[in-house]
Amino acid sequence: MTISPILYNLIVMIFSVVYVFSVVAIMDHFVKKGFPQDISRKLVHIAAGSWIIFWAFYDNSHWSKYFNIAPALIWSILLLQKGFFAKPEDEAVKTMTRAGDRRELLKGPLYFTLVMNLMGTLFYNTTLSVTAMSYLGWGDGIAPIFGKKFGKHKFKFLSEKSIEGSFAFLIFGFLSSLLFNYILFGNIRLTENIIVGIAATIAEAFSPKDSDNLVVPAIIAILYLFVLN
Repeated sequence: MTISPILYNLIVMIFSVVYVFSVVAIMDHFVKKGFPQDISRKLVHIAAGSWIIFWAFYDNSHWSKYFNIAPALIWSILLLQKGFFAKPEDEAVKTMTRAGDRRELLKGPLYFTLVMNLMGTLFYNTTLSVTAMSYLGWGDGIAPIFGKKFGKHKFKFLSEKSIEGSFAFLIFGFLSSLLFNYILFGNIRLTENIIVGIAATIAEAFSPKDSDNLVVPAIIAILYLFVLN
């Protein structure tokens, strides 16, 4: 029996939604067991950025490929609701904020899901979107963890960063971008990725607090649309 494209894409979408919500639930479980909340927040960040791996399974010949944004759209709505009304024990507050303040959900986490929605529609399944989500997910996810543990050389412009954290952003963003671009498109644009990586690293290092989830993909989009095309 041949399955219709819309039903097939719906099934892929369901798996992607389960994946994203499972990560939050798993991290909530570990936070209750004493796992550091700040690390939990970034692991959710990394996992959410890796949602692009599901693009490899959608039937791109059918309009229902845009079902891919379902996890991001659902979380955008939830973050708005939770950011205004959630209680401190809410799992999203515990796993996706630094200090357990629900209002944090209306900043970095919400910006992240809005970027996911944009990448999954306007720039769906392109080198631009895959590279942006790689640096945003893995680069920006690993950087503060690495910087907190090894960051001895601090600098401050609009927010405090470390050279070690910025280096981690570049390396992990670069490697994950190469991997995802290879998986989805079968190519590795090494020179292009180096240029994008350096620009994204500088943008992340000097971005205002809580704005890097917007600044990093914006810089990458500008490069691909006006410089590297």
